[in-house]
Amino acid sequence: MKKIKNFYREDPHFKELLKQYLNENFFTWADQELDSFGELCAGDIDERAAHTDRAGQPKLIRYDRLGEEISSIWVNEGYRKTVHQTYNKGIVGYIHKDIPDLGHKGNYVYSYAQGYLLSQSEPGFYCPVTLSMATALLLEKYASVRVREKFLPHVLSTGEVELYEGATFLTERQGGSDVGANETKAVNNGDTYQLFGEKYFASNSGMCGVAMVLARIEGSGNGSKGLSLFAVPWRKEDGTLNGIRIRRLKDKLGVRAVPSAEVEFEGTEAYLVGEPSRGIYYMMEALNLSRVCNAVASIGIMRRAYVEARNYAFYREAFGQPLHQFPMIKETLTRLAAKQEVETSSVFSLVNLFDRVVSDDIPTTEEESVLNRLLIAILKKESAEQAIHFSHEAIEMHGGNGYIEDFVLPRLLRDAQVLTVWEGTANILGLEVVRLLNKSQAHVYFINKMKEELSNLPSDLMAISDPVREGITTLEHVLNKVLGAEADSQSYHAKRIAELMAKIFESVIALKDAHQMRGDRKRMIAEVFIEHTWNQTEWVDNEMKSVQYFDEIVGINVRA
Repeated sequence: MKKIKNFYREDPHFKELLKQYLNENFFTWADQELDSFGELCAGDIDERAAHTDRAGQPKLIRYDRLGEEISSIWVNEGYRKTVHQTYNKGIVGYIHKDIPDLGHKGNYVYSYAQGYLLSQSEPGFYCPVTLSMATALLLEKYASVRVREKFLPHVLSTGEVELYEGATFLTERQGGSDVGANETKAVNNGDTYQLFGEKYFASNSGMCGVAMVLARIEGSGNGSKGLSLFAVPWRKEDGTLNGIRIRRLKDKLGVRAVPSAEVEFEGTEAYLVGEPSRGIYYMMEALNLSRVCNAVASIGIMRRAYVEARNYAFYREAFGQPLHQFPMIKETLTRLAAKQEVETSSVFSLVNLFDRVVSDDIPTTEEESVLNRLLIAILKKESAEQAIHFSHEAIEMHGGNGYIEDFVLPRLLRDAQVLTVWEGTANILGLEVVRLLNKSQAHVYFINKMKEELSNLPSDLMAISDPVREGITTLEHVLNKVLGAEADSQSYHAKRIAELMAKIFESVIALKDAHQMRGDRKRMIAEVFIEHTWNQTEWVDNEMKSVQYFDEIVGINVRA
């Protein structure tokens, strides 16, 4: 069975994508760095991830040998090595500071490219990276000079100073998605504040150097608008705990590499970040960043699951012939390949837009800002669901072996499951879509953009695009009905609208890839993707394109 030696080198489509979004000098440098990182992720990091999941999970050490409470988190040495290797590659730091070899800052496209490779081996650890990215964003944009200088250089460390991983603590027992119900209290203490209360699902506890925490200053109003944002160091300057107690670690189904805990604040020193009345808005901005990370982790899992299924089908024989020669197997692998490439193109199209919207150096329009938020919601939802589907399909391809922990697939499935929950469930994301339609007319921007993209296609792709145009007409009809209805009707249809928008957007991306990247293979992928997405085949599929195109879409990558 072919071993995956380098996640980057064995993914030519991804390399072509990056050429579109990075300038020539940046790409030349990034190409070498990602090749090195892709080998590391497929080798040492992957082996460490398997060990962490099976035998080296984080442990809570409540007391030292003298009975003093220390609330310390133990992680294995392999995990610590992955932490330092990954951050030293600039996955967080180079978004905000110069890359020495280039003399200018990196961007989110490059960081998310690293995240895509990392998530193919260790999506659990990509959670702390995500939290550190969110922490860096909040400190750089909203913290005072004093607070920024105290924490940000450590969060951006690539080895020159002590690393502070980040965290974002929102969830409380009584609140969950209803952040406005949070009760953690902040008491003014001169230049700083003291926090009292608890956070019920605090990921990266004990590993973070600084956490971004929502709390309610005494006298502030109720609801989410009464929440303020604080930077909270995990330890004091003398190395002792900063009034923080870990009650217990969560025993999670997956992403076992990341310590998620119940945390209590007992007079914890905290530094106000930004305006006191804007805490929820700051955190929602960080949440959008985290949702993009979530989508990137999802396509990473999709890619790993697909490649494992593909390689196994070329290795395993049944009934006297290799699995990949059976038509049903060909159909499954061709559809997975098409969906994974289109999903990756779609997510990185969003990443490129996100990079523009969050940049202080690039002027953006209201339309771009609204489309950014809309695409984050629909692609986070779609990619997370597909990560589970791909893991399931890969397990099925392996048969009984797919259910055995010696293979990577059970871990992929367990890790994928949380991606539909973290950073907003499908219901929450559906409601976000409806809010954007009502408040910002997001559907007008979206439909106009999709029609514009379709109008730019060459004539030879027009026939393939017919189902997409019909989908836009259907969307317009649905929106005319739903947006004039009562709130209950709108929320009922919210996920349906999000799913239809995802189909339209990804189909347009598939057609753009076929046009811009050219070649018969990209056209075949667009045909297979659109045919399957819009259910064009009836019970009898006379053309069987997924079988016809198998060698070009799937087989060529295995034999290369």
